[in-house]
Amino acid sequence: MNDKRRFFPPATGGISLLVSFAVLCLTVFALLSLATVQANGRLMDASIDAVRDYYEADCEAMNILALLRIGTVPDGVAAAGDVYSYSCPISETQDLMVEVRLKGTDYTILRWQAVSNQAVTLEDGLNVWDGGSDF
Repeated sequence: MNDKRRFFPPATGGISLLVSFAVLCLTVFALLSLATVQANGRLMDASIDAVRDYYEADCEAMNILALLRIGTVPDGVAAAGDVYSYSCPISETQDLMVEVRLKGTDYTILRWQAVSNQAVTLEDGLNVWDGGSDF
């Protein structure tokens, strides 16, 4: 009898490839998650700044309204009869536009709106390729 036993090494080639692929996928997902968290952090900071800027402008507009109610017209306030108009800057691109009608100490807010202060430029048409050789 032949008592020699053959030694068969464990089949680790396929398993090693599968584990390597799984580790690579998990690493990519971890990096994508990290990038998403960083982007969300930047978005949160920008959102906080925008809200803070709006409420600072809102507070300034309320202070101007309080001055108008006691009879003082600050600089930058336009009056047309009993309607007063003014604006407070929110950011480089937005202003808070306010229009108020005053009758004694009573007031009616006609407009309290955040608007863009950038000039809007509209193009007259689209430059579309007509099938010719030059565009």
